[in-house]
Amino acid sequence: MVHVSRVAYDCDVLVVGAGVVGLSTAYAIGRAAPGTRVTVLEKEPGPARHQTGRNSGVVHSGIYYRPGSLKARYAVRGAAEMTKFCAEYGIEHAVTGKLIVATDRTELPRLHALVQRGRENGIAVRELGAAQIAQYEPEVRGLAAIRVRTTGICDYTAVARELGRASGAELRYGARIVRIDRRPERGVAVLTARGDVVRGRVLVNCAGLYSDQVARLTGDEPGARIVPFRGEYYELARPELVRGLVYPVPDPAFPFLGVHLTRGIDGGVHVGPNAVPALAREGYGWGVVRPREALSTAAWPGAWRMGRRHWRYGAGELRRSVSKAAFVAAVRRLLPAVEEDDLVRSAAGVRAQAVLRDGTLVDDFLIREGARAVHVLNAPSPAATASLPIGREVARRALAALARG
Repeated sequence: MVHVSRVAYDCDVLVVGAGVVGLSTAYAIGRAAPGTRVTVLEKEPGPARHQTGRNSGVVHSGIYYRPGSLKARYAVRGAAEMTKFCAEYGIEHAVTGKLIVATDRTELPRLHALVQRGRENGIAVRELGAAQIAQYEPEVRGLAAIRVRTTGICDYTAVARELGRASGAELRYGARIVRIDRRPERGVAVLTARGDVVRGRVLVNCAGLYSDQVARLTGDEPGARIVPFRGEYYELARPELVRGLVYPVPDPAFPFLGVHLTRGIDGGVHVGPNAVPALAREGYGWGVVRPREALSTAAWPGAWRMGRRHWRYGAGELRRSVSKAAFVAAVRRLLPAVEEDDLVRSAAGVRAQAVLRDGTLVDDFLIREGARAVHVLNAPSPAATASLPIGREVARRALAALARG
C-alpha cells in the first residue's frame, strides 16, 4: 500500500506584511473569492508601522508618473477609490488640491511638461501665473504654478486597520519570519521567530523594506535590492503659513518629489522629506545602524553605480540633513516667510527603493511571480494612494496561482 502524505494547510494564501499593500491584497482576495482562507503575518505588534504609517498622508493625483505606467494608472484610479473608501468607512480625509510651484526659470519647461503629462493621465490641471498663486497660498511665492484639484490627504494607518478588519483575514502580529520552505508541488511553510510554523498554498510577499530578502528566502532571485532612503521631516510651528499642499517642481531623474509642505488631517503642516541613504532598513535616524544590513546594501553593485551617477543630488540631500540652515533655505524658495525656529523636528520615514544591478532606480511598481509566490518588490510612494488597485492586481495573481496549484 502506498501512503500519500497530506499537508495540513493553515490557509490558502499567506501574506507577508501588514502595511497598506499587504492588507489591501487580503481585502481584495476576500472580495474576489469569498471563502479563501488568508493569513497575514506581520513582525510588528500592529499594522502600518513603517512606510504606510510614516508618510505625509497624501492621496496623490497621479500627475508625476509616466503615462501608461502602473504608477500612473493605479494612482489615478486609486486616488478616487481611496477617497471613496475613506468616506464609506468614516476615515478622516479631505480632497484639498495642491500647488506645484516653479521658483526658477529653469523649472518652467518641466512645469509645462507636467501639465501635459497630467492631461495625458486624465487629470484636471489649472495653470497659474505668479499673481494667481496667492489666491490659494498667500505666503507662497513662485514664477508660475499648476493646481491639481484631485490631490487629497487621509489617515493611512486608519485605512490599513479598516482593510485588515474588513478583509476577514487572520492577522498575526509579532510574527517575524526567519525561514521559508517553498515546495512547488505542495506550497509554502513559514517559520517565525517564535517557533510557529504556518503553512499556505501560495505566498504573497508585501514585506516592503524587506521584500527582496523575503523573495530570496522563498528561493526567488528578485533581480533588484532594496536600498533604504530616510525621509526626514520637520513640523511647521506656524501652520497658518500654509493652507494646503505645496510642492516644488520635481527633477524627473529621481523618484523623490523634493521638500514640500503638507497640511495633514490633524491640521499640522509637515515640511519635507529630505532623502538620504539610511544605515539600516528601518534606519529612522543617523544613530540607527545595523552593520549587517548596511554591508548588504554596500555589497550590491547597483548601490555604488547609483551613487556614482547621482552623487551631486545626494550631496545636496546630505547637506540638508546635517544643516538645518540649508533645509530652511530650500523651504524659503517656496515659503519666504519661514524662519529657522518655525521648523521643529518630526518623525522620519524610510522609503523602500528598489535598485537594479546597473544602478537604475526602479521607477515603477514592480510585481514578480515565482512558483506559488507573488512578490511586490517595489512599492514606494504613491503605493498608499494606489493600494486598492495594487491589492486587486496582486490578489488576481495569487488566486491564479492558487487555481493552478
